[in-house]
Parts: sequence; C-alpha cells; structure tokens
Amino acid sequence: MSHPQSYEILLVPEHKESATGAPEPGTALRSAVVAATGDTGASGYPRYTGEGVEADIDPATHTVEALLVDGAELDYGLIARVADRVGGTQEENGAPEVEAGGEPAPPRPGESGPGTAAREG
Repeated sequence: MSHPQSYEILLVPEHKESATGAPEPGTALRSAVVAATGDTGASGYPRYTGEGVEADIDPATHTVEALLVDGAELDYGLIARVADRVGGTQEENGAPEVEAGGEPAPPRPGESGPGTAAREG
C-alpha cells in the first residue's frame, strides 16, 4: 500500500467556551509540513517528520496517532489535525474554485475571475 509522501499538520486550540482574547476555534497556532521517513512508528503507522514535528499518521483516515513537537508531547488544550491540502486551499494558491459540474465558479462580488477585470472602488 502506497502512503502519501507528505502532510501538513495543524496545531489548533481545542474548542472551549472562549476566554477573552483566545484565538478563534480552528485557527492554527503552528503548522508543519512533514515528510515520510519510510519507518513505522511505535503506534504501527507510518512515521513523518519535519519542521520540529514527528508524527505517526494513519494514511487511511488521515488521523494523527502519535505526535512530538520539538521533542515533547503536545501541550494540553491543543489538538493536531491533518490539513485538507498542503499549503492552503486551491483559492489561496490562485487556482479557481470549481463547481460540481467541473465549471469554474463565478467570481464573488468584488473579486475578479476568468474573463473579468478587477474593480476598484
């Protein structure tokens, strides 16, 4: 079975009733792109490392099964999740969003898209 060669891991605060000044739920406090080492971790899943993060990730479910950040276990109140796409969304990377039929989505108000010019206001 072939496993992905890299993942982006996001460290995000657990969702709790917010304290004033707390980051929005889902806001990554840290991210790291980890690459496959070819080893299997103690959890039995493939091991990935990079940017101070060492993780065992289940390739079938994209679940982080074991994690060290800068050589230590994850702090309480933080959770690790695998990003949907390394480096952000298609829209953030300049690729157009695509609707269900495979056609590019129309631009949102105030945005430019294929065949349109950006409007200044």
